[in-house]
Amino acid sequence: MRKTILAASLATAALALPGLALAQAAAPAAAPAPTPDYTLTGNMGLFSSYRFRGIDQTFGKPAIQGGFDFTHVSGFYLGNWDSNVSDTAGYPGGNIEMDFYGGWKKTWGDWGVDVGLLEYYYPGSNAAGGGSQGALFNPHSTKTNSSTVHNTEGYLAGSWKWISLKWSHAFSDYFMVPNTKGTNYLDLSASYDLGDGWGINGHVGHTAVKNYTEASYSDYKLGVTKDLSGWVVGASLISTNAKDSCSAGAGIQPYCFFKPNGTGFSTDKAGKSTVVVSVSKTF
Repeated sequence: MRKTILAASLATAALALPGLALAQAAAPAAAPAPTPDYTLTGNMGLFSSYRFRGIDQTFGKPAIQGGFDFTHVSGFYLGNWDSNVSDTAGYPGGNIEMDFYGGWKKTWGDWGVDVGLLEYYYPGSNAAGGGSQGALFNPHSTKTNSSTVHNTEGYLAGSWKWISLKWSHAFSDYFMVPNTKGTNYLDLSASYDLGDGWGINGHVGHTAVKNYTEASYSDYKLGVTKDLSGWVVGASLISTNAKDSCSAGAGIQPYCFFKPNGTGFSTDKAGKSTVVVSVSKTF
């Protein structure tokens, strides 16, 4: 009863003060926040192992990775990403991978395009030696390289909804392996949101190494992720058909890596199947 009387009193007051009633009815909605001209985001992750295009970069040991991205409203972007690596996984003398990239991307409804340039760089490394494996090697070339290990790639990608196709082309010798300029990588990926923070992703890629067919191979990945209040945990099954046999008499096996073990060297089949678990966050 008291609520009814109070409501009637308020209604009467509103009729007695029409200006007040009109002001309440005409109160404008809050204006949407303007789109910023640019955004700056960072990312950090811990992984049980680092696999680049399916190939082991840390001999199965953990990797800590992170970077940042600057994106302009026009679609242009710049970024950096870094990870620890093993200098005996093909980067003599280096133990850090630093990636620098820039490009332009845009979406139109369900469709998207991304074009850019990426530089892989390994400070402290030397393609001529300094690691347990010595110089980076191509049995089909007499050329030698002796500068800091790096790789310069251009890329072009297109996407539709949750599927993307990306082509990368090496403008330099592929990670300083002699006479491999023009190496290509094709990447077909999919990422699907299952709802409630769950997601699945898959990937098939193929590396075609110029003038070194034994180093060409395909890689595969199938993974699942869960978003826990901004922290993303994941697990991925990764495999390749890379030539990584370390058996005597197996012929040219570019992905059989060697590492010192105190009494000599041990071997690692760098393309073998594995499960990588991770936790990461974007901020």
